[in-house]
Amino acid sequence: MAFQIVLNLIIAFVWMFLNNAWNGVGFLTGYLLGLLLIGGMRRFFPQRFYIVRVWAIIKLIALLFRELVRASIEVIRQIVKPKLDIRPGIFSYQTQLSSDWEVTLLCLMISLTPGSLPLEISGNQRKLYIHALDIKDEQKMSDDIKNTFEKAIMEVTR
Repeated sequence: MAFQIVLNLIIAFVWMFLNNAWNGVGFLTGYLLGLLLIGGMRRFFPQRFYIVRVWAIIKLIALLFRELVRASIEVIRQIVKPKLDIRPGIFSYQTQLSSDWEVTLLCLMISLTPGSLPLEISGNQRKLYIHALDIKDEQKMSDDIKNTFEKAIMEVTR
């Protein structure tokens, strides 16, 4: 991935040099031309096209912001209610993530969303114990984590 980024930047600077256009428009034109060239020759690179991973990172960040807003609204809704109708509890979550970096990122994303907090990670790093503000359905919460955060992390790292 790093090689493709550097190659794309080199193509952009060569384009600017050949056109004698040392401005943002010249760089952007060269960068887009480099994207087209690298995209057309991607079968010669052992890694996948780097824009795919960049797009996955952008989607992961957007997902985090969306979940932050959604969880914050839910916590505010629980606080504003005259009668507290929550069932806090701890549940275990079995993850498919394998590397330390992936599990750490998942724990950070879970802890950043209000109302949930990872308490402990098992020794084999496959099971997380998570405290949630309101547990209505443990399986649904596990499926939500698996289909949002874990899926997005796997898109970025694999």
